[in-house]
Amino acid sequence: MVTWRESQTTDAAAHALLDEYFTSRELGFTGGTYRVAFPDPEQFVPPRGVFVVVEGEDLAGEPADVGCGGIRRIGDGPRGEVRYEVKHLWLQAHTRGLGYGRALLAELERRAREFGATELVLDTNASLEAAGGLYRSTGFVGVEPYNDNPNATDWFAKKL
Repeated sequence: MVTWRESQTTDAAAHALLDEYFTSRELGFTGGTYRVAFPDPEQFVPPRGVFVVVEGEDLAGEPADVGCGGIRRIGDGPRGEVRYEVKHLWLQAHTRGLGYGRALLAELERRAREFGATELVLDTNASLEAAGGLYRSTGFVGVEPYNDNPNATDWFAKKL
C-alpha cells in the first residue's frame, strides 16, 4: 500500500529522495549536461504548493520513504488558467510498475484542485518514456513549452 505525507523539501527524508532523483537523472541524461536545481522550499507551502514524500516499502519489505513529488503555483496560462506545475515526481526503481506513480500523480492533482487550479502542467525529458506514458494515460496532452527548462524536451498540460 502506498501512502504519503506532506514534507518540506529541506526535510532530511525529502532531501535524500531529491538527491537520489537528481543523481539518477544526471546518470541517465542524454543530450548535454543535466542541470540540478533544488526546489525553493517556499514554493511548496500550501496553498502556493505542496511537496509530499511517498511511504512504501524498501527491498526487504520494511516501511521506507520511496519517492516524492510536488506541485507549485506558477503564472496563469494564456487564457487565464490557474496553473500549478508538477515537479520532481520520482520513485525508487523497485517501486515502479506498482501503481505508486499513478497514485501520487492523482493525489497531487487532487491537491491542485483544492488550491483552485484549473490546469496542471509539467515538463519532462523524452528519455523518461515510462513517465511520458503515465502522463498521457492520465489525461495530459502535449503542449508548447511554457518554460525554458534546459532539461526538458516535452511539455504537458491537463485541464482540471
